[in-house]
Amino acid sequence: MPISESRPDARLSLGLQLSERVGRLGSGVFARNDQRKLAYRTTAQERGLPPLLDLSLGSTDLQPPPVAIAAIRDALALPQAASYCLHGATRPFREAAAAWAERRFGTAVDPEREVLLLVGSQEGTAHLPLALLNPGDRALLLDPYYPSHLGGLHLASAEPRFLPLSAEQGFAPDFDQLSPAEWDQLKLMVLGFPHNPTATTGQQAWVDQAVERALGHGVVFAHDNPYVDLALDGEAPALLRHPRWRDCGIEFFSFSKSWCLGGYRLAFAIGAEGLITALRQVKGVVDFNQSLALQAGAIAALEQAPEWPARLRAVYRERRDRTAAALEAVGWPVRLPSMALYLWLQLPEAAAARGLDSEAACAQLLERTGVCLTPGNGFGSAGEGWARLALVHPADALEAGAARMGQWVAGL
Repeated sequence: MPISESRPDARLSLGLQLSERVGRLGSGVFARNDQRKLAYRTTAQERGLPPLLDLSLGSTDLQPPPVAIAAIRDALALPQAASYCLHGATRPFREAAAAWAERRFGTAVDPEREVLLLVGSQEGTAHLPLALLNPGDRALLLDPYYPSHLGGLHLASAEPRFLPLSAEQGFAPDFDQLSPAEWDQLKLMVLGFPHNPTATTGQQAWVDQAVERALGHGVVFAHDNPYVDLALDGEAPALLRHPRWRDCGIEFFSFSKSWCLGGYRLAFAIGAEGLITALRQVKGVVDFNQSLALQAGAIAALEQAPEWPARLRAVYRERRDRTAAALEAVGWPVRLPSMALYLWLQLPEAAAARGLDSEAACAQLLERTGVCLTPGNGFGSAGEGWARLALVHPADALEAGAARMGQWVAGL
């Protein structure tokens, strides 16, 4: 049984059968890693091991813009900050997001009908299939994929189809892998460039090709774009750059990466009116939106700190280059990524020779060195043989972590 699966006969203490969709969801790679990190912290000191160096999550150590935090702090003192926030009250945020989209991509957006506040972009991508798909409907994902993309399909009892990406092809999607008949069977496709986990910026041509397939076969195109401001090489693609985005698609943006506000869970979707309305209906039975105080911080980030992502890119570029050099020096080859925040690392040959898959290799690395990476197979079968390293500590700490990783390789 794959490590990500739950037992089909799992039962509650009351003897109730869990739903099949819960079984399909499994435990999740981040949850499994969390258990291993807890176990390491509990025993590391008594075993004489170094402190945990958590490189498994894209949760940055870099700080948000001060103007965003100040706006949140000031708004928290207002009585309405503690109130439920229905959709109508999000209008100022939606106007700021629409204005940002026009500045960023040169496209006019209607804040009333084409913008939706989200509790993190992951919430949007996970709920969208519930708004669009019936049980058994087919949807296309990249492989590797971000886990919430597949999780959203499982919640909707939809059938996933995968489009494998390969290092040999520069992680470019080959849409001809599907026949015209197979395209006609799809209801939804979910892409994301810049791409997590491979840290590939991608090209606008790839997104444009996806739009053409969507239009030609009646497929909804959802583009997950939280890293749009973090391309280190090239210009990040975007659905909103295509003149016909309204005819087929929806795009998700986040404050977690570009403005370091991950824990505040702030994001938004821009898309065709029908898709925004459908997703809004699902959200209407799930949440009441983020506090107006948090929205004030997001508005301040968009309007008063537009330069913040550029500052981050300079930091991440140094971290990328120094960490890659340190890993190369200890015999761990690195494919230099074009997107900030991650290194997508192929496992050393010695790990495969020992019969270690991605999950076992990362578990052993953590157990012996305290360095925690995310196993590549947690992002899909095409991630087997890889691991994701997040550049979420200062460069000196990352170089020290690379030295620990080298010691593990030498001991294999």
